[in-house]
Amino acid sequence: MTTATQPLSVDRQVVISSRPFERVLATLEASIGRPDKAAFMRDMASSKTLADFERVVQAAAGTSGLIEMARFDPGDVVSKGTSDHARRSVRLLVGNPLVMKQMVVQIPDAASYAPVTILIDERSDGVHLSYNTMASYLASCGDSAAMEVAQDLDRKVAALLASAAG
Repeated sequence: MTTATQPLSVDRQVVISSRPFERVLATLEASIGRPDKAAFMRDMASSKTLADFERVVQAAAGTSGLIEMARFDPGDVVSKGTSDHARRSVRLLVGNPLVMKQMVVQIPDAASYAPVTILIDERSDGVHLSYNTMASYLASCGDSAAMEVAQDLDRKVAALLASAAG
């Protein structure tokens, strides 16, 4: 057995919006595909060819090219048992299996970071939209093809956050 610990430096993009939380979240949701998860997973698994798989993924992707894979509500958890106003916070796992594939073929560890997380968190100074860049996760791997895909993904997510923030 071999065990190794490797340091990782991650860049975090944060956009702060003065828009109401609901509007920020609605704007994100409008650009991200939100398919029926069970049907989407079934259709991906039953795809016989890459072309079939691509059709399934492309049909599910929103205008951003991304798909909501999972959603968590840390705000609901944090507000349990408190008398404070419920803190609104939503964590979205978003991605595109075709994009992930392009990175993972070159860098297997990319599967640890895709789909990516977008945190939408209401705070006293506004609604924070936070994202750890994929390029920073993969920077130490040294593969230019995977980095190109990661940087393109980072641009898409940055545009999505800027649009939602207004």
